[in-house]
Amino acid sequence: MEELAGAFGTSASLALRLGQTVFSSSSLLLMCLDVGFYSYTAFCYLVTVMGLVIPWSITLLVVDAYSVFIQYLPVQRRLIMIIFFGDMILSYLSLAAACSTASIADLLLEAGGSHCPPKLCGRYQLSAAMAFLSWFLSSVSSLFNFWLFSSL
Repeated sequence: MEELAGAFGTSASLALRLGQTVFSSSSLLLMCLDVGFYSYTAFCYLVTVMGLVIPWSITLLVVDAYSVFIQYLPVQRRLIMIIFFGDMILSYLSLAAACSTASIADLLLEAGGSHCPPKLCGRYQLSAAMAFLSWFLSSVSSLFNFWLFSSL
């Protein structure tokens, strides 16, 4: 079987997982720099989802790094199915969290400085942008693993 670029156990998958980890961690860090985010459910939802994405991405980053640098792991159908469904579910959750955070941050910014200072709302918007980038990489990884799953 040919190696599919971006599928589990490849260097492209390692790069995708590294990007997911970096973007989701930066999204979580930007959101948690201020404790005022607890006032809004959408912001709490983003923190919760990024709290799920980070361990998932780090775990698969370690497995991909082991597969690329030390020893190639055999591809098993059940493992690819679990990774595909995990990526798909987390990408949907990430998209929902990023959209809700971006919309609430924009709404608060347009409502005036009384609800959210512009600097703080800008940080929330940047956090949403990082969540969008994390979602994009997660969905790309999900598609590559679906392609690999269908070819097994």
